Amino acid sequence: MTQQPNFQTMTVQELKSYVLSHREDDEAFYAYLDRVRERENRVVYPPLKSLEDLEKYPEIIEQMRQESGNKFKQNIE
Repeated sequence: MTQQPNFQTMTVQELKSYVLSHREDDEAFYAYLDRVRERENRVVYPPLKSLEDLEKYPEIIEQMRQESGNKFKQNIE
């Protein structure tokens, strides 16, 4: 029987890599989601409410990229 790794001691990147290589491991997946939700800089977008919102999807993606880039630049400076 293989021992389960300690997800609490893994970095987010290590945990992400583990989840991607062990896609059947639900416990690891939920541990990763918990870590992502803990991030202070996490951006949450509201769900799409209509087909018109879906048509704006490329605009939303571009807005997310710009906001992500701005936050990245702020963290560097």
